[in-house]
Amino acid sequence: MSFSGHAQKTSKRTFPMESVLMPQVPRGNYLHLQEEKQRLQLKKFLLHRMFLVAKITANTEKKIIADYYEQVLQSTLKLHKGEAVTGFLLIYPTSILHILESSSDTLYQILLDHLDQKKNDTEFFIHGMKIIVVSHNIPTRLFMQWHVSEIKAPVMYLDDVTQTQSLEEVLTEFLTQTHKLAIHLLKTVKVSAKGPGDNLHQLAPELLIPEQIIKYLCKSEEFMDPEAFLNMYNKPIHITLDSEVVWPAPSHF
Repeated sequence: MSFSGHAQKTSKRTFPMESVLMPQVPRGNYLHLQEEKQRLQLKKFLLHRMFLVAKITANTEKKIIADYYEQVLQSTLKLHKGEAVTGFLLIYPTSILHILESSSDTLYQILLDHLDQKKNDTEFFIHGMKIIVVSHNIPTRLFMQWHVSEIKAPVMYLDDVTQTQSLEEVLTEFLTQTHKLAIHLLKTVKVSAKGPGDNLHQLAPELLIPEQIIKYLCKSEEFMDPEAFLNMYNKPIHITLDSEVVWPAPSHF
């Protein structure tokens, strides 16, 4: 009997209750996971991609548009050092397609400069701008630099899809073609090169977005202009917690 009692005491010392309750694997949280991903990717800031379309005054020279945006990008880089801007500016006869990749602060500053120019310059050549899509926290860039290309020769299109398709279908085609064009430039344009130049309509005519699609998106009221977007961006967020909701609702006599 004494041997049995000794065995029970030994069993209690070997399996204490505290060891069963303690977790065997250290637990993390979603914030730590995101921080680790950013550290592994060696990012200094979250990367975002913004798609812009706008109308331009007819017969506006490419140099005027390119010089304006180059000046904006240079002044923005002075305020946000290390946050490089990459993307693509496609200049059509009466419209533009602009893709930008950078931090949220840099993109905010570019839109703010557009509004300042629009308010101070009555003859500003860019108007009717719409923000089509803003992709947040993208994993990698589609562009290694910022390039400008002008569509000089007219591109012939068989049909106008804006007359037969819904906005959702037109937008899907717009994003699909834009992505294909970005992949093509990523594979063909070398780093530190000047870009595809002004013969993109000859190099990849099947990848170009028809200008009527850009004009169609500029007219669509479903997309925000820079002013509405920045107002929403600066608007404080009011969140009602569950603890603040009283049920049933108080009644007044």
